Amino acid sequence: MSNSPHYLGRIGVLYGGNSPERPGSVASAEAVFKALSGAGMQAEMIDLGELSEVGAHLRNRIDVALLACHGPGGEDGKVQGMLEQLGIPYSGSGVLASAIGMHKPTFKTLLAALNIDTPRSIPMLAEHSVESILTMVELNLGYPVFVKPASGGGSLGAGIARTPEELTGLLRVRCDQQYAEYMVEEYIDGIPCAVGILDQGRPVILPLLTCETDRAFYDYEAKHDRGLRRERCPANLPADVEQRVMETALKVHRRIGAHGVSQVDFLICADGRIPVLEINTVPGLSEQGNLATMAATAGVSYVELIKRVLDTAFTKDSYVP
Repeated sequence: MSNSPHYLGRIGVLYGGNSPERPGSVASAEAVFKALSGAGMQAEMIDLGELSEVGAHLRNRIDVALLACHGPGGEDGKVQGMLEQLGIPYSGSGVLASAIGMHKPTFKTLLAALNIDTPRSIPMLAEHSVESILTMVELNLGYPVFVKPASGGGSLGAGIARTPEELTGLLRVRCDQQYAEYMVEEYIDGIPCAVGILDQGRPVILPLLTCETDRAFYDYEAKHDRGLRRERCPANLPADVEQRVMETALKVHRRIGAHGVSQVDFLICADGRIPVLEINTVPGLSEQGNLATMAATAGVSYVELIKRVLDTAFTKDSYVP
C-alpha cells in the first residue's frame, strides 16, 4: 500500500440518497467506513440526500470521495459531475462512463456496435401502451421475456414473464415503481457470472464468480442472502470459456471508458453463448458482496480492497469525460 500523503486527508464515503437501491448503498458505506476507520484513516459517511444542503461546502469538509452510492442519482454520473465541478477527487469512473454503464439501452447499443453478445431488447417508453409493448414483444422477442429498469441494479423491479398475461401483470406493476424507465429483454437461461476489474492504470481481472439459485432468477433476495445462492469463486468454467469472458469484460470496461473498479455481469449458457448483461461502475462494496469475494479469492483482504478502490481517485487522467 502506498504511503502517499492523500491517505492522511479527510475521506467522505458518499452513500444513500433516495434511490430504490438505498439499502444496498447503506450496507456498502457502513462496511467501507468501518474498514477505513479500523485502518486509522479519517473518514465520515455522507448521505447523498444531504448534498443539496452541503454540496457547496464539501470542499471544506472532505479531501476525497469514496463512492458507495448505487442506483439513479449516485451511479449515473450526476454525483461524479458535481465532484468534478467542486474539484474533489473521487473513486471509480468519470461522468460519461458512469452514465453509459447505468443506462442499459445506451450500453446495449454500444455493445451491439462492438459485436458483443447481449440479450435482445425493446424499450418501454412512457408513450408506449401495454398493448403496443405486447405487440412489439410478440414480433421481436417472443416469450419468455425479462422486464427490468433501464437504469437500475440489484434486480430490483425485475421479473420474468412467460406469457402475455404475465407480461401484462408486470407492466401494470411497473407503474407503481420508483424507476422512470423500463425495458424488456429476451429471457436467456444461463448461470450468472461476475467479473471484477481493479484498474489503477493497469487493469487486473479478479477470479471469476458464478452464482446459482433455486429462485426464479438471481433476484434481489438471492443477491443479499447467501443462504439463497450457491457461489463458486474461482468459477469452475472451461479454460476457453473463462478466457472469452475475461477478454470480453476487459473490452467492455475499456470501451465505455470505465476507470478504477467495475463489475461486468454475464450469463454462461449451455449452448456456448456468454451474453453480457451489464456493467456496474460502482459495484457493491459490502464485505459479503461479489467484489469482496472475488478479491478475497485473489488474496486481497477487504481492507486492502477498499484502500485500492480509494486509490483510484488519484489515478485518473487529468481529464476524464
